[in-house]
Amino acid sequence: MKKERIVVKVGTTTLTHASGRTNFREMDALVRVIADLQNQGHLMTLVTSGAIGVGVGKLGLSGRPKDITGKQAAATVGQCELMFIYDKMFSEYGQKIGQLLITKADVEHPVRHSNLVGTMERLLDWGVIPVINENDAVANEEIVYGDNDSLSAIVSRLIHADKLIILTDIDGLYDSNPKTNPDARLIRKVEAITPDIRALARDSGSSLGTGGMITKLQAAELATSAGIETYVINGEPVNNIYSVLEGKNPGTWFKAVQHHVE
Repeated sequence: MKKERIVVKVGTTTLTHASGRTNFREMDALVRVIADLQNQGHLMTLVTSGAIGVGVGKLGLSGRPKDITGKQAAATVGQCELMFIYDKMFSEYGQKIGQLLITKADVEHPVRHSNLVGTMERLLDWGVIPVINENDAVANEEIVYGDNDSLSAIVSRLIHADKLIILTDIDGLYDSNPKTNPDARLIRKVEAITPDIRALARDSGSSLGTGGMITKLQAAELATSAGIETYVINGEPVNNIYSVLEGKNPGTWFKAVQHHVE
């Protein structure tokens, strides 16, 4: 198996139950797979959502706050809880993690961009798994990156990843909404992201997260344009990640754009 740089993005719906409380079973399964792939020699990076969702659960709120300040405050509580759980679980599988909280300005400002890339590269050199989230406590552009879908593509570009694997709560991109249409057909391979493909992604989303299929499509476009193979797959079971690396396709594969050097 070729050793690759792999970015895995996990959303709020995978990390939490419908009640908003933390889904420890799914988190542990995810951590175990990522730790195992790191042991195989891959360089793994995890982009995780869930700070606001986990914070809502820990605070015992009846639902996700509607106002920016409430979201940011919930995120401060949830981010502590998220990283505590991740650190404990990854440690149990013999892996070290490092937290990065990123804002749009960190990516766009030249000096901060350079510092961010340098930090991530050093973590990968040290065998540390970067665990990345948007800095929800101070960012208000999304609370910005569409449940971190676009952020995962940006991170993939920054570290020149080979693959981006986006975990979601459905099997991939369908020709209609599978939650309302039992005859919806899974699209296994997308050669190019056309207006027709974009139109298919508009009717999707969940109550706990901020992204839907449209933000995953935007992420796929951002990543594939940089030559990064992108997969949108169901996060349950998380062993679907292994299937991707074994050359199988458990969801939707977005073909990378090939850049030819003259």
